[in-house]
Amino acid sequence: MPECPELHLAGRYINEACGGMVFSGGVERSEVGRGPEVPFSSEAYRISAASRGKELRLTLAPLGPGRPQDLVFRFGMSGSFRLCPAAQLPRHAHLRFLSRESPPRALCFVDARRFGSWRLGDAWQPGRGPCVLSEYRAFRENVLKNLDDKAFDKPICEALLNQKFFNGIGNYLRAEILYRLKIPPFEKARTVLEALKDQEQARRKKNPSLTLSKKLKLMRENPDLLELCHTVPMEVIAAEKQLFDPDHSDNYAAFKNWLQCYLVPGMSSLRDRNGRTVWFQGEPGPMAPKGQTPRKKRAQLKADPEAQTPKVTTRASKRHPRAAAKPLKSAEEEEEVADGPRKGRACRRRKATTAPASSKPEALAKAKRSRRTSARRGGGEAGSPCSFQTHRGGPWERSLVSRALRGCQKAGEEPAGLHGAEPGTPSPSDFSFPSPSSRCSPCRLSATRCPPPEGNF
Repeated sequence: MPECPELHLAGRYINEACGGMVFSGGVERSEVGRGPEVPFSSEAYRISAASRGKELRLTLAPLGPGRPQDLVFRFGMSGSFRLCPAAQLPRHAHLRFLSRESPPRALCFVDARRFGSWRLGDAWQPGRGPCVLSEYRAFRENVLKNLDDKAFDKPICEALLNQKFFNGIGNYLRAEILYRLKIPPFEKARTVLEALKDQEQARRKKNPSLTLSKKLKLMRENPDLLELCHTVPMEVIAAEKQLFDPDHSDNYAAFKNWLQCYLVPGMSSLRDRNGRTVWFQGEPGPMAPKGQTPRKKRAQLKADPEAQTPKVTTRASKRHPRAAAKPLKSAEEEEEVADGPRKGRACRRRKATTAPASSKPEALAKAKRSRRTSARRGGGEAGSPCSFQTHRGGPWERSLVSRALRGCQKAGEEPAGLHGAEPGTPSPSDFSFPSPSSRCSPCRLSATRCPPPEGNF
């Protein structure tokens, strides 16, 4: 969420990027922008910016006759300003100021989450105290002389977000300030700040003739909470001067490296009474909300593409080590297996239920099932003329041949190739069947094979 350093950097960006530009025409507003229409139009005007706390004031000054127009912006959670070509406007550009050059450029107020807003006029929002960044002396006096206010009955983490006294301090700044001083976030605000008041009075009594340079030196060596409210935002500004420049994509990385407590792995977090997350280290303090347990942020390890996937040992792999040693099949191999022939009675039943209705008689289906069973038992191939030829000369083959012969003898025919041979001892390679026209009734069931006439193999 933008806080006083971000607002200050946004104003600096506008002044540096648009200082020599001339804008023209009216101010364009999107239909979903959270702000009023801007009743301003000029053939030539310039734009300047100034920030105070969490507010930014934009001044549209005509180069010719006309009155200037002021706008005061609040950035919400995602507001920012961008200068880009008018033909390539960014998404969520809710307010646009067009330049007079060709091709024109546009200064846009961009707010993706639409919590930001603007209002007409040059007045800062009433009720906000002096800025911690640009009005430090007035800010410090405003806090120390109002310690009797009920706002300081709350925990120090909640008092730091009160813009009446800490104008410009937000969530990440309060975490960094309290972390550096090792102050529990849920310590009473008045207890913390009254100690600062006593320290300041004692310092003045000991050294009434301190010069300004010596005071600044002491402030750098032993800063108190109010001094850190000024110096910590200054560190953000000094760390990244181009934070809001869209040409610098690594700005957030530099800001993230600067953080010491906020969103840092190993730090704890709790929600205050306003629902805001407080980051801290150590004990939360005596005024911590009841029923909450501090949560620690874990470090997020980046995935290494070259690292091997660790092996996971399951109970099944312990019981069946051979199956666990087999490599996993890829998606393409699984599709190939699914398209190929399947084994097992359950698969055949599934095929029978999903297959379309056949016009062949029921006897043909029974004969096919008999052939499949005999092929599975004999180890032969289902599509071969005689599946039992794989076991040449075995008892299973002789039994099948004898049964086939008995079936043909009952019908008054005998298979071709068995003339002159004793029953039960033909060579399997000589075993064949006549043409369908001269085939016996059991053999007319199929044009390729002659199943055994008796029994189900």
